[in-house]
Amino acid sequence: MIRVVLPHHLRTLASVGEEVQVDVASPVTQRSILDAVEKKYPMLRGTIRDHATQTRRPFLRFFACGEDLSHEQPDSPLPEQVARGAEPFIVMGAIAGG
Repeated sequence: MIRVVLPHHLRTLASVGEEVQVDVASPVTQRSILDAVEKKYPMLRGTIRDHATQTRRPFLRFFACGEDLSHEQPDSPLPEQVARGAEPFIVMGAIAGG
């Protein structure tokens, strides 16, 4: 099971707690995790990634094991700790303003 932490607005939309769990086959990648999240919670389709391009939405960032993975390739394998479920894959709302 892969652990995924969602930002508050997406938790509210999906009516879930801070962390959700999804089954993902190897290799565990950003794409495979987000595909599983969108399949399990269809109301989140288009909120994390653009429907057409599948690119990350502005003002959302991806983290795992203390590293910002937002600009990594979506099919790059994630750290082993995420694949084992020891560490969560985090979707975080970026902070902007002045």
